Amino acid sequence: MRIVSADEAVSQIKSGQQVFMHGAAASPTVLLEALVRRAPDLHDVKIIHMHAEGPHPHLEPNMQGHFLHKALFIGPNARKAINEGRAEFIPVFLSDIPRLIDQNYLPLDAVLCNVTPPDEHGFCSLGTSVDAMLSAVRSAKSVIVQFNKSMPRTLGDSFVHIDKIDYAVEVDQPPYDHSPGTGGEIEQKIGGFVADLIQDEATLQMGIGDIPSAVGKQLYHKKNLGVHTEMFTDILVDLVERGVVTCEAKEVNCGKIVTSFMMGTQRLYKFVDNNPMVEMRPVDYTNDTALIRRFRRMTAINSAIEVDITGQVCADSIGSRMYSGVGGQMDFVRGAALAEEGQAIIALPSTAAGGKFSRIAASLKEGAGVTTTRSHVQTIVTEYGVAQLFGQSLRERAKRLIAIAHPDFRDELTAYARKHHDL
Repeated sequence: MRIVSADEAVSQIKSGQQVFMHGAAASPTVLLEALVRRAPDLHDVKIIHMHAEGPHPHLEPNMQGHFLHKALFIGPNARKAINEGRAEFIPVFLSDIPRLIDQNYLPLDAVLCNVTPPDEHGFCSLGTSVDAMLSAVRSAKSVIVQFNKSMPRTLGDSFVHIDKIDYAVEVDQPPYDHSPGTGGEIEQKIGGFVADLIQDEATLQMGIGDIPSAVGKQLYHKKNLGVHTEMFTDILVDLVERGVVTCEAKEVNCGKIVTSFMMGTQRLYKFVDNNPMVEMRPVDYTNDTALIRRFRRMTAINSAIEVDITGQVCADSIGSRMYSGVGGQMDFVRGAALAEEGQAIIALPSTAAGGKFSRIAASLKEGAGVTTTRSHVQTIVTEYGVAQLFGQSLRERAKRLIAIAHPDFRDELTAYARKHHDL
C-alpha cells in the first residue's frame, strides 16, 4: 500500500475500464473529482454505483464519452443523465448486487472506497456504507481508498485490511448529511395508520423520507422493537434513545441493530461510531429473504410511486421515465410476508402533483415497471386508511383500494373497476 495524492491514486485507471464507487453518504468525492480531472485523457470509463450523495461531476453533459455511469439504484443527482441516455440503469434486487460482482457479471478493474484510517491491527472500517463494498474489494484488480479521519468507525462485517489496499489518500471529509423529512398532515395520517399495524416486539425495516419519519414519531409508545434493515436513519436513533428500540426480542442478532448503509445527519454518524449495538452487514445478508422470514414479527415498510387497483406496485419509474430503482423492496416484502406474524406494508400518499393525479391508479402508466407484483403485495396504506389485499380477489382488491384513494378519484376508479373487474 502507498499513501499518495488523489491524482496519483487514480492515475492507474485506464480508458475502457470499469470502476465501482462507494455509495450513499460515503461517496469518495476527493477520488471522484481527481478522476474527473483526468477526463481529457480518458474515454469510456464505466463508473458503477448505487445511489451516492454529493456532487456527481462524472454525470455532467460534457463528460459524455469520457465516463459512462451504470446505476444500480438511481439517486436524484443521476436521474437526469439516466433519462437523457447519458447514463445507464441496471435493474437488480439489492440482495443480488454482491453476486453480480462475485460471479463476474460486473468485472471490476478498480474500486474507490471511503474508509477510516487503519487501526492498530491494520483494519479500516467501511463506515457508513458496507452494501456491496466487500465484494467489490475482493474482486477489483486495484483498491483505491480515502483514509478519512471524519468517517465513523462502524462495527460488524465492515472491515478492509490494508493488505487489500493499493493506494490511499488522506482526507478529512465528514459523510454527507441527509436531513430526515418532516412531512405534513398527510404523512402524519399515513404514519398513524402504519404505526397502528406495528406490534410490540416487531422487527422493523424502513427507509428514509417523510413517511418513515412520520411512522417513527408515532412509535414512541411501542415496546421492545428490533431493527433489521438495509438503511439506518436518524429516526431510529430517536427510538433507541427513547428505549423503544432495544432489539432484545429479535430471533436473530439479538440485541443488535443490523443494517447495511446509513444516511442522515452528523448526529446519526456520531451515534454509530464504535457503537457495538450497530452491526453493519453486506446487503446479501441484510436483504436475504431466508433470514428476514426468521423474525417472527418482521414488519417491512416501503413506499411506491403508484399502485393499480389490482395491487401491482410501481416504485422505480414514472411511466417509462426512470426515477429510482428496485432496491430492497421485494427482498423485504417477500421476507416479511413469509415470517410467522410478518407484515409487508406499502405506504404512499393518495395523490401526486398537488392532487392532480391519483396514486391509486386504474392501471399503471404505460412503460411503468412492476416492482412488487400483485401476488406478493399484502397491505397498502394511504392517508385514507388501510387496504389488506392478501388473499383477496381482483374485485375485492379494487373495492378496498378505491376506498383508500382520494375521494376526488373514487368515481373514476369505480367506473373503470365495473368495466374491467366486474365491481
